Amino acid sequence: MRKGAKRKTKHAEQQPKPDSEPTPTATASSQENDNQITKPKPKRQRTSKPQSEPEYFEDKRNLEDLWIETFPVGTEWDQLDAVYQIKWNFSNLENAFEEGGVLYGKKVYLFGCTEPQLVSYQGENKVVCIPVVVAVVSPFPPSDKIGINSVQREAEEIIPMKQMKMDWVPYIPLEDRDSQVDRLKSQIFILRCTQRRSALKHLKLDRLKKYEYCLPYFYQPFKEDEFEQSTEVPIIYPVEPKPVFCEFDWELDELEEFTDKLIEAEELAADQKDAFKEFVKEKVREAKRANREAREARKKAIAEMSAETKAAFDTMRFYKFYPVPSPDAPDVSNVKSPFINRYYGKAHEVL
Repeated sequence: MRKGAKRKTKHAEQQPKPDSEPTPTATASSQENDNQITKPKPKRQRTSKPQSEPEYFEDKRNLEDLWIETFPVGTEWDQLDAVYQIKWNFSNLENAFEEGGVLYGKKVYLFGCTEPQLVSYQGENKVVCIPVVVAVVSPFPPSDKIGINSVQREAEEIIPMKQMKMDWVPYIPLEDRDSQVDRLKSQIFILRCTQRRSALKHLKLDRLKKYEYCLPYFYQPFKEDEFEQSTEVPIIYPVEPKPVFCEFDWELDELEEFTDKLIEAEELAADQKDAFKEFVKEKVREAKRANREAREARKKAIAEMSAETKAAFDTMRFYKFYPVPSPDAPDVSNVKSPFINRYYGKAHEVL
């Protein structure tokens, strides 16, 4: 072997020369492969999807949730879901804020309540909790207090709203909810409660029941309260086996005769006669003192009131809104009432 010559490897010797002719078998195999590669595959027929009808969503109205956001004061907690399950229509309340409406351009404070009424619904007569919204047109909040009273309670309580986690807060219409709240000059305020329903199970029963006895409180200094004029005293005399419930009118009833009638009706034991009479006398003294103090407080409030505040009380108006008839809710047209509650009295207008 010459110096520098390369040795052929066994693998190189087995490789065919580039110019050599392919064997017939190899040629047939190559053509078969070419046919397999170039043969077009039949196209799959695409099934066209049926075009679905376009969905249309009705635009939400600017004040659509106003009645929902307004807390229904005094409604039992376990009745709230039933109230909201019905699709009530308060378009009359929304329209009242439009140009030409009774609330247009005015500062308004709203609170809610419910009125159980027997109405026709879904083909049968049933008792339904009807939501109602009361609108107070006023330059300032009508009150920052809540009244708590019921036949089961001995005495009425007038307490700050905040003790019951209630307060007047600005209502933000839907079109303004992307804006900064502090920059908005709201003319609509709603009574809201921040008590979480999930925490109710941790409340004591007395505290829980207070929510059911709540009434929005209002004090009109230029109108003598009906209880300032009343001469009736509610009596709950604590005695076994059951208390004595009655009302005594110190102008119409004579105490001796009144007590004897209770004994004859077996509502009071004879040996309790003298103690009962003393109890009634003390309640009458308390009622007279309370009426006198209320009159004096009212006179003092008027004397210290500014002319602007006096004018505001004089122009203050109450509007009571019921749901309007709709296919999804019972018709409440026949059960409307102007009465709001014992503090507000009657509404100036019912809608």
